[in-house]
Amino acid sequence: MAEFIKLYNENPNEKDINRVVEVLRRGGLIIYPTDTVYGLGCDITNTKALEKIARIKGVKLEKANFSFVCSDLKNLSDYVKQIDTSTFKLLKRTLPGPYTFIMQGNNNLPKDFKKKKTVGIRVPDNLIARTIVEKLGNPIVSTSIYDEDDVIEYTTDPELIFEKWQNKVDLVIDGGYGDNVASTVIDLSGDAPKVLREGKGDISII
Repeated sequence: MAEFIKLYNENPNEKDINRVVEVLRRGGLIIYPTDTVYGLGCDITNTKALEKIARIKGVKLEKANFSFVCSDLKNLSDYVKQIDTSTFKLLKRTLPGPYTFIMQGNNNLPKDFKKKKTVGIRVPDNLIARTIVEKLGNPIVSTSIYDEDDVIEYTTDPELIFEKWQNKVDLVIDGGYGDNVASTVIDLSGDAPKVLREGKGDISII
C-alpha cells in the first residue's frame, strides 16, 4: 500500500521532500500536486518506473506523451533544441504557470525518449512539485490522473485519490485540494505558437 504524506505548498517539509525523492530514486511512482490537476510521476531516468506508468495509462512507452516537469528554465537546454529569443521571452512570461509547452527535443534526451521528436515541458507554479524536482536533480515525467467518472474528469480530493490509487503507486502527496482544469498546451515546435488545448493557462498571453 502507498505511503500518504501531507505537505504544505507555502513551506514543504524538507524531511518529507527527501522521503519523496528517495521513493523516486528507487523507481517508485508518486502522485503529487501541481498548479492544475494532480499528476502521476516518476524519475525520467528510470526505465522500469516509466514502463509502469505507461502500463497504467494503457500505452506503449515509446508511444506515450508524457510531460517533463522541471523546477525552472535553466535545465531546458539539456532536453530541447536551441531556443530563440522570442520563445524564451514567452517561457519567462508564463512559467512557472499552468502551461505545457511542446518543444523539439535534442540528442541529450534520456534513453527512453531518444526517438521522440518533441517533448512537453512543464514548470508548475507549485512549490511542492518544483522542490521535489530540484532535490531529485532531474525532471520527473508526469501525466494527469483522470477519473473514471464521466462527469468528473479529474479527482481533486487527495484522500479520494489515495483511496483509488493506493495499490498502484508507492506514495501519494496530500498538497491540499487540486484543480479540476488541466494545463493549457501550446506547441512551440513549429514556426509559430499553436494552442493544442485550452486549459487553466490564459491563452491571450500568447
